Amino acid sequence: MDTFFNSQSSSSSRSRWSYDTLKNFREISPLVQNHIKRVYFTLCCAVVAAAVGAFLHVLWNIGGFLTTLASIGSMVWLLSTPPVEEQKRLSLLMASALFQGASIGPLIDLAIAIDPSLIVSAFVATSLAFACFSAAALVARRREYLYLGGLLSSGLSILMWLHFASSLFGGSIALFKFELYFGLLVFVGYVIVDTQEIIERAHFGDLDYVKHALTLFTDLAAIFVRILIIMLKNSSERNEKKKKRRD
Repeated sequence: MDTFFNSQSSSSSRSRWSYDTLKNFREISPLVQNHIKRVYFTLCCAVVAAAVGAFLHVLWNIGGFLTTLASIGSMVWLLSTPPVEEQKRLSLLMASALFQGASIGPLIDLAIAIDPSLIVSAFVATSLAFACFSAAALVARRREYLYLGGLLSSGLSILMWLHFASSLFGGSIALFKFELYFGLLVFVGYVIVDTQEIIERAHFGDLDYVKHALTLFTDLAAIFVRILIIMLKNSSERNEKKKKRRD
């Protein structure tokens, strides 16, 4: 009997959720919906460019400090270029994504040496996390999650200070784990806040889809790097345990 009532209540809550979802989606005008589609299509192109950059590193070992500087330089150049020059800004976005992919290349090399399947697993996990939290922001009420921006900025500042302190005074394994998992939590939160901010800006006429795609790409890349590092760490720990058992 309890099972019957639970199933009834869960089905009714699902129907209410669907209605609320449709109602919230109606708050997004057709113009803003088209803008979001352009943002996500451009984001997918940037992901492909980053994959090409990582592949180029695997072939020719080009990733490193210089490609990181080139990626940051391309971002700054893009943001300083007026929105009228659309093709130039698109080219700069793809260049920045390509250089960022090459910068992640050494981590990709390490994953290939340990277990190549981890790259696919990390990409799938990143895509699922990004899609779920971005969808949560899309169907939520307008401005519902924007208040998290201040908290996430504080979290990002904490991460920067911790990284700075560990580089100066040396860091422990516990601190590294905290930076890793806390950083993942922060950037997943940024996916929600940035998605809602993009929608809100678009409602007020800011339809700069290139800049908005760059914002989401930065979040996506940060999440992918952290998930891949976590998977590499877990895989190496499992391999060490297996070796100890054999010995």
